[in-house]
Amino acid sequence: MRVLIVEDEPALAFQLQRLLESGGFAVDVAYDGEDGWHLGDTEPYDAVVLDLGLPKLDGVSVLGRWREAGHTMPVLILTARSRWSDKMAGFNAGADDYLTKPFEMEEVLYRLRALIRRASGHAQPELACGPLRLDTNSGRVGLDGVPVQLTAQEFRILAYLMHHPGKVVSRTELMEHVYDRLFDPDSNSLEVLIGRLRRKIGPERIETIRGQGYRLAGPEAG
Repeated sequence: MRVLIVEDEPALAFQLQRLLESGGFAVDVAYDGEDGWHLGDTEPYDAVVLDLGLPKLDGVSVLGRWREAGHTMPVLILTARSRWSDKMAGFNAGADDYLTKPFEMEEVLYRLRALIRRASGHAQPELACGPLRLDTNSGRVGLDGVPVQLTAQEFRILAYLMHHPGKVVSRTELMEHVYDRLFDPDSNSLEVLIGRLRRKIGPERIETIRGQGYRLAGPEAG
């Protein structure tokens, strides 16, 4: 799963990036509104963390432009502005959630996970496909009750597929949600990761749909 952080305070942006990466996300960072708007307009993100008080272009304007362009990714606003009028402006522009500075760093992680789950139609923190379980809050994966140890990239692949059960996900789409924009994967790196993941959860659980992509197999595969 891939997240964009738009935050002009470098120290806070770095803290958020480290937090989200440790929570299993691929993360891109923008430090002003213009760069943030451009990334959100041209790159596919599962969610965005957006500050309001940004240089060059304020956060409400950034969000308004995204929504006008038809971008529907969940957006969590972080800001030092605590007045109701500021919050209302953010929600009216299309925000999905709001946190006022200062805040607990872990709360950002939990709110983002909830936003992403709900955007893909999942109300509960645990995703399930037959005997395969993924707890989005803890980041733990289990098969028949036995823990499965995954690398960060393997986890992102599985999480994306489990958030979109039954959907055929193209190779390009999967790569866009596994790697950040600065990562330069080898031409066969995704296939290598899929192969490793299949060995850990069972080869029958990730189907290759020839010419189209990959799909998480239904409960009958377990």
